Amino acid sequence: MHKNMYLPAGLMVLAFFLSSPNNMTAQNGEAEPAKTGWTFGALPAISFNSDLGFQYGGLVNLYHFGDGSSYPQYQHSIYAEVSRYTKGSGVNRLFYDSEYLLTNLRVTADLSYFTEKALDFYGFNGYNAIYNAIWEDDSDNDYRSRMFYRHERNMFRFTLDFQGQLAGRHMRWIGGIGLMSTGIAPVDIDALNDGRDPGELLPDTPGLYDLYVGSGIITPGEKDGGNTHHFKLGVVYDTRDNEPNPMTGIWSEAVVFAAPGFMGSGDYGYSRISLTHRQYLTLIENDLSFAYRLNYQGTLGGEVPFYMLPYMINSFSLSSNTDGLGGSRTVRGMLRNRVVGEGMVFGNFELRWKFYRKVIFNQNIYLALNSFMDAGQVVNQRKINAPGWEEMDNLYRESEESLHMTLGGGFRAAMNENFILAIDYGKPLDERDGGGGLYIGLNYLF
Repeated sequence: MHKNMYLPAGLMVLAFFLSSPNNMTAQNGEAEPAKTGWTFGALPAISFNSDLGFQYGGLVNLYHFGDGSSYPQYQHSIYAEVSRYTKGSGVNRLFYDSEYLLTNLRVTADLSYFTEKALDFYGFNGYNAIYNAIWEDDSDNDYRSRMFYRHERNMFRFTLDFQGQLAGRHMRWIGGIGLMSTGIAPVDIDALNDGRDPGELLPDTPGLYDLYVGSGIITPGEKDGGNTHHFKLGVVYDTRDNEPNPMTGIWSEAVVFAAPGFMGSGDYGYSRISLTHRQYLTLIENDLSFAYRLNYQGTLGGEVPFYMLPYMINSFSLSSNTDGLGGSRTVRGMLRNRVVGEGMVFGNFELRWKFYRKVIFNQNIYLALNSFMDAGQVVNQRKINAPGWEEMDNLYRESEESLHMTLGGGFRAAMNENFILAIDYGKPLDERDGGGGLYIGLNYLF
């Protein structure tokens, strides 16, 4: 199970509200009052990981609704997150989104810096890359290291995206620019061992990343990371009735992501495409809906460096984590970055039930449950031409890849339709995808 999560302080606040009847106003079918001006929601980020240390920090999301005429659509959203682990990992993010800053344009900007001392790395092409859980289990005789399927990554990211109307409000064009500077290295075992008792030290042994570099699968030109300066172009068709949790509508898009060498991407110029269809169907008015998302991401041309293969391309993302497939934003319950290839497909299928609504301290609150099935697969494999690699059948076997599936459920607590505390738990149907994952954060998956 994943150990890192946001402490659900929002749930404790809601529990206090729900136990205090003098603070509640029953709706009895009446329309929720529109919000005006600024509101915000916040969560602390507090956790412990035996390898990374204590996590401390938090996030805040500010919303401006103006005179309330656009509610529940905000006019401006500002999201900030700062968190640290005591052994060096951290998240620093500032995100802005608005349809009101510039006339007839939606502006989305992201400025982030991530330091990850132990980023998941399971190789390429899904089940072809063999995952041996016992190699991470320090109680097993075949134990190698809890860091065997990890490497270090530091990444600076800046993106600036625009959307404008093509044909009415529903059909829009997408354009954007961005730069990412990525630094890759083996796990710093000495740093993670600092302060440990002698009997608890992580062994200084090669991990999968080191073996891929040593065999030539990860080439010298990409093993240390590099710069990715890119632009993206696309179109989107959007008829959702409410962005944070639609009850009806379609949200489909086609986005081309290009990182040509002349823009500073060096020897790794390439282009990729993302095709996504999302649909939302009302089963019981205002209360029960079915939502699904289908996505394909693939390489159009050029050579993609290994550290950019997991990067998920889209027109708009509230999440700081854009890696996949696997984890909180793609296939929940599966190991993060378990499925990586030149071309990937995935789908999410989810029932969402809003079972409780109240106005509490003049804030519109609803509680909801969701159940889901997620799935994904590599459909265009990364070519592996390293000499002698075919003989290492304990790490890689051809023709093993097939559909990866997870099942799970979750809980949502929403304030003013936009700030949504999210808890999900997913379980893989195949043990080669891990033992399950618990995720606590913000927003519906899509």
